[in-house]
Amino acid sequence: MPRLVVRRLLYAAVVLWLVSTLTFVILHVSPVPVEHVIGGPRATAETLAQIRRNLGLDRPLLVQYWRFLARLPRGDLGDSYVNGTPVTALIGDRLPTTLCLVSGAAALWFAGGLATGVAGAARARGPRDRAVTVFVLAGLSTPPFVMALALLYLFTAGLGAAGVHVFEAGPPLQEHFLRRMVLPWFALAFLMMAAYSRLTRASMLDVLGEDYVRTARAKGLPEGRVVRRHALRAALTPVVTQLGIDLGALIGSTIVTEKVFGLQGVGQLVYQSIAAGDTPVIIGVTLLVTFSVTVANLLVDIGYAFLDPRLRPA
Repeated sequence: MPRLVVRRLLYAAVVLWLVSTLTFVILHVSPVPVEHVIGGPRATAETLAQIRRNLGLDRPLLVQYWRFLARLPRGDLGDSYVNGTPVTALIGDRLPTTLCLVSGAAALWFAGGLATGVAGAARARGPRDRAVTVFVLAGLSTPPFVMALALLYLFTAGLGAAGVHVFEAGPPLQEHFLRRMVLPWFALAFLMMAAYSRLTRASMLDVLGEDYVRTARAKGLPEGRVVRRHALRAALTPVVTQLGIDLGALIGSTIVTEKVFGLQGVGQLVYQSIAAGDTPVIIGVTLLVTFSVTVANLLVDIGYAFLDPRLRPA
């Protein structure tokens, strides 16, 4: 297991370097120079030249790239082009909100998808399985922004008129903030819950057809115990794999949900940085998402060893 962790960490370092290099090159060869984005359409040539000198953009690209790489081991992602604030500070201010959004939604979609998928597979082609199929189709056909707007309308225009106030401003991790997060959790989790329900159902149906499951039934074990103790653990492997991928990727892909509900998270930061041409912030968020996906995959590999002893390294 330690060797597995070391190999994955080395892999993560290589991936971070490749992604950072690719992002750096793409953003620095943009057809619209950064100084034009910051200076605006009426900026004079002198103003544009001053902006380039202040940002260090007048130096050769290789020099800029070397300075960028030299700062990375110290966790220094540079300063924002827009307000001069360190990128790590900007991301650190927004990250708790996004982590709260993603973790809450993940708990909902994983538990809900697992429960509905197991319920459908345990009674395949029965009424309960058909109800799960309808739910999956509805969930996969409803984009997150549609669900977000529907919930926002229902709980503000509908329940708000009845005197129920759902949204209140407040700092993270306080009670009123958590109440404010409930609707974004459901909006983000609805589509994912349907996908996990379908994945769990398909995996459970495969496992329930295995010989050792039939042997457990032949021994007279209760069906609930057969499903929980013998089938579910083996069926969790593809579900956990998908969870590791989704958790890491969602940190940087919550733009729509945060925009609809007015949450100042990393998704909003990405949107604002792209609009302003704030290259250091864009690179910083890209590295954060890459690191999150890599760490999530490492945790998935470790989790395999507990779910399936056959996958444990020798």
